[in-house]
Amino acid sequence: MGRRGSLPEPQSGLPSPCPRYKLLHPDSHMDVQGYRRVRWRVWLCRLGAALSLGLLLILFRWRQRLAVVARCRSCPLALADVLLLRDNCGHQYVVEVLAEEVDEGSAELALDAEESGEWRDTVQLHEEKKTLLRYYLFEGLRFVWLARKGSFCRVSVLNEDWTCNDLHRFRKGLSHREQSTRRQVYGSNLIDVPVKSYTKLLVEEVLNPFYVFQVFSITLWIVDEYYYYASCIFLISFLSISISLYETRKQSTTLRSMAQLISNVTVRRSSGEEACVSSVDLVPGDCLVIPREGMLLPCDAALLVGECMVNESMLTGESIPVLKTPLAVGEVRFDSESQRRHMLFCGTQLIQAKGGGSGGETATAVVTSTGFFTAKGDLVSSILYPQPINFRFYRDASKFLLFLGCVALFGTIYSLVILSRSNMTHSQLVIKALDIVTIVVPPALPAAITTGTIYAQRRLKKNGIFCISPPRINVCGKVSLFCFDKTGTLTEQGLDVWGVMEAVKGGFSELVPDPRLLPPGPTLSALACCHTVALLEGQALGDPLELKMIESTGWELTEPEGDGPALDSEFGGHRVLAVMRPPAAALQPNGVCVSEAVAIVRRFPFSSSLQRMSVVAAGPGGQPLVALVKGAPEMVASLCLRDTVPPQFSDTLRHFAGEGFRVLGLGYRTLDAGTDPSTVEREAVERDVCFLGLLVMKNPVKPESAEVIHTLRLAQLRTVMVTGDNILTAVNVARSCRMVGSEDRVIFVHAAPPSAQSAPVLRFHLGEGGPPSAQASVEVLTRGLYQSGVTYHLAVNGKSFAALCDHFPEYLPKVLMRATVFARMAPEQKTQLVTELQNLNYRVGMCGDGANDCGALRAADVGVSLSEAEASVASPFTSRSNNISCVPLLIREGRCSLVTSFSLFRYMALYSLIQFCSVLILYTMKTNLGDLQFLFFDMALVTLLAVVMGRGGPSQHLHPRRPPASLLTLPILGSLFVHTCVLVLGQVAALCITTSQDWFVPLNATTTGTANLPNMEDTSVFALSGFQYIIMAVVVTKGYPYKKPLYHNVVFLCSLLVLFGVMSWLVLHPGPVLGKVLQLYDIPDLNFKMLLVALAALNFLTCFVLEVMVDRGLLSCLRCLRGSRPSKKQYKRLDRLLAESPSWPPLNQPFASACFTDFGLS
Repeated sequence: MGRRGSLPEPQSGLPSPCPRYKLLHPDSHMDVQGYRRVRWRVWLCRLGAALSLGLLLILFRWRQRLAVVARCRSCPLALADVLLLRDNCGHQYVVEVLAEEVDEGSAELALDAEESGEWRDTVQLHEEKKTLLRYYLFEGLRFVWLARKGSFCRVSVLNEDWTCNDLHRFRKGLSHREQSTRRQVYGSNLIDVPVKSYTKLLVEEVLNPFYVFQVFSITLWIVDEYYYYASCIFLISFLSISISLYETRKQSTTLRSMAQLISNVTVRRSSGEEACVSSVDLVPGDCLVIPREGMLLPCDAALLVGECMVNESMLTGESIPVLKTPLAVGEVRFDSESQRRHMLFCGTQLIQAKGGGSGGETATAVVTSTGFFTAKGDLVSSILYPQPINFRFYRDASKFLLFLGCVALFGTIYSLVILSRSNMTHSQLVIKALDIVTIVVPPALPAAITTGTIYAQRRLKKNGIFCISPPRINVCGKVSLFCFDKTGTLTEQGLDVWGVMEAVKGGFSELVPDPRLLPPGPTLSALACCHTVALLEGQALGDPLELKMIESTGWELTEPEGDGPALDSEFGGHRVLAVMRPPAAALQPNGVCVSEAVAIVRRFPFSSSLQRMSVVAAGPGGQPLVALVKGAPEMVASLCLRDTVPPQFSDTLRHFAGEGFRVLGLGYRTLDAGTDPSTVEREAVERDVCFLGLLVMKNPVKPESAEVIHTLRLAQLRTVMVTGDNILTAVNVARSCRMVGSEDRVIFVHAAPPSAQSAPVLRFHLGEGGPPSAQASVEVLTRGLYQSGVTYHLAVNGKSFAALCDHFPEYLPKVLMRATVFARMAPEQKTQLVTELQNLNYRVGMCGDGANDCGALRAADVGVSLSEAEASVASPFTSRSNNISCVPLLIREGRCSLVTSFSLFRYMALYSLIQFCSVLILYTMKTNLGDLQFLFFDMALVTLLAVVMGRGGPSQHLHPRRPPASLLTLPILGSLFVHTCVLVLGQVAALCITTSQDWFVPLNATTTGTANLPNMEDTSVFALSGFQYIIMAVVVTKGYPYKKPLYHNVVFLCSLLVLFGVMSWLVLHPGPVLGKVLQLYDIPDLNFKMLLVALAALNFLTCFVLEVMVDRGLLSCLRCLRGSRPSKKQYKRLDRLLAESPSWPPLNQPFASACFTDFGLS
């Protein structure tokens, strides 16, 4: 066994970009190293910590890997008591391996003695003198040691290979012994958010590198006799820590109260009895008995018997209740994502439950996941341990601090050389030199650059946009591509029935605009019964499409209450779930008479992967059972007998979809006599179906969509539609909302996976639309799309997208570069699309309603959920508006926040450099700034200006160019260098002008530092540097094109005027009292003072002109020296490559897969 192991990757699911992104799999790409403590090393570290007065422990806290290497030696994972985890983002974590004594029955936990697969493992426990279970906890998840695999695996791996039959076998319940055994292995069913004590929080906060540097600085200032300044900084730091501790504990307490759910539940035991137990004791395999009035679910469970109406708004932000139906029996591998319509998720509210089965058994479900392995635990974990934000601005900020550290090192060396010539002691020399470090590296810099984000978050909240991840606001400013869901996002949530086209012999009938005009028969029954709508207190709840469909028929939904047995006998003795009754004869159209009710006895809910739903219906008087199917027309047609599908099916579907209609296919099948609807499998119901016709529905585009999309395209932001609807409908909506221009061509991408007779193939074929002339079409085909001047867009469906990813990875980037419409996409494919676009270096935004888009919303750099909730864990941003008008606002605020962060960063850096230069100049003159002078600059000038600088709001328009995100670019570094040079020259000029005056009196050379105050040199440098702090606040505050002009920020403008007046007063006539307090020399020459003000004005004019010139490209000539370089972003390189390839994509030419070999055919 090696010393290094890795956590096993699941067989399905997408690779996670980062292991903290728990929507996929939390342990993918996690590297694990085992270590064992060495006693003499541990004691040696303790001795080192004592000798270093605890500094070694602080170092170990900052660098945990160093602590592990120092105290432990590497060993196999089987013997390790300390593990070092490292994810693919480079983050490292140290966890303790825990050993727990368990009962003998837990020595082998066999989930199925008869069957065993790769994941059907046995927990082999570490055998010592006692039976021990070895495991560790990481971010709330439990990982147990499996000797058979030679690694630590998530405890949930023990039930990941359960089949549907396995779950149904748990209907009998677990025995007390089995339950106890499983609890020892799985742990408690508790989402426990740690709430640390104030003492522990204080220690962790103080040991943060920022506050350690603060403590070092305050100690140094006190030793250097800067008592006022040190006291003020200490007070501010104390208040900051107190507020931070209070907010942190408050948030932890709130999250804990939201996450922790403890209640009493009823479980079934193997003996047949039902017991009331605490939800904390639940384990996977427990059989839950669900009360009729519903409950708040404390775990993830699969529904086995009955139906439940569930409110899942906590998870998805979707307020419409969802009907959950029983899981079918079968040897299919159980998967909670693909079988969501049978899953009851932790934290969701079960509004009501109905029993099922021929005996009227109460609704029951089997527990599948507990604790942090549940859906709610996953969401809580994403809040506690958010996905790291890979944003260049934050990376460059850290690098720039290292640069300032190098500047501080230079200043320290210079100070040592200059001050060593004076009569200072060695201790004073070291203190003065170290003081330079506290000046150059401003401890308030990290806090200052978040000011713009805080203001942006407040403005967003006022506009109904709520944010749970403030750092992502800056990321919004760099979004280059935005994906949009269609239904409910670009189009209205509700639909209107346009009409029904029945399949008749030889074709389709005329469009029947009112379904009530349909004759009695299976088509009318399908419209009335093929749904999952349920009643709650007499009100119909369900999918808006199905509600409209039922409303169009005029039929009434009723559900059995006290008359259940009577209804069962009325409809052939089958367990009735709901009854659809036709309208009264007086309400029916002339010539139509429908009198018989239809009972729904089994539901197979809609599945995104299957693209259909079905019900089993029964007529009164023992009539044969009928299966009614509704879904995507192509899918329904594929299930139908070929002779029942009209020859005009494809043309008719293409016509309606091309016009933007939502089209559903209908089918039916008479089931064999003796079929038991409670046990029949879905595959047996949905085969050999007879095609009934098409339901045509109008889904209008929201009025705001076209304008918003046009705004984004004018701003050079690429827009993409991702939907589960028909590809032609999606293309029509894309044209309606101006995502695809009226003159643009659409090219359909068709990729087919390999079959037994053929290899995978890829084709591009031209769709309809665009310029109507045949000549133009020929030109496109012969000369290439680029050469003909026609803009084109690719349209891809879910099947082709899957085939592209699996068999044509070499063409996938090119397709993604030109694709605008992605249709028939399953929820997991939406997530994969976002990830693939990010691999091309796009900053991807995603906007959806939160229902089927949760994965994509959380995977995107910027996810926006349209929901009525104030905040949703489905995405970082939640908008209360029901349209996409929030997207441009979010991008504008992001750009404003990013530019403000840049301005604040530059201002804080220039503030440090100004003060750094002032101190070095005064050190050279054997003096320094006074205690209160430092305090005046840092508190009254810099802090005030930094706080109010970020108040400026965003521009009203989106500029085509995005703001830069890197601090380490030529314009930024060049402007800092140029400004620093001008600022230094200004201070030197002020000093030279002072020393050249006839009345100048040199300071006392026998003393140094603040003992020489007041003096003329200090006063002149103080005067000019004070103006420079105000000057640079104006120069670095950028407005156009991302922010409103400076004069819109009234508070900032007033602060500038007031501070300029204060500085002018201090320079021209400070007065005896203020002059004494600030230790300023009273220079009687008014002309000299006016000269200093004029020098400050010249300094401002020079810096302002240079800043404008840098913005206009003054330093661009330096780039010519290095020559042109290709862009670092892959999508820009691909865009240029495609622009130079007029023959791509070649139309109607098959492509074979480069990675498909003869072995792949076998």
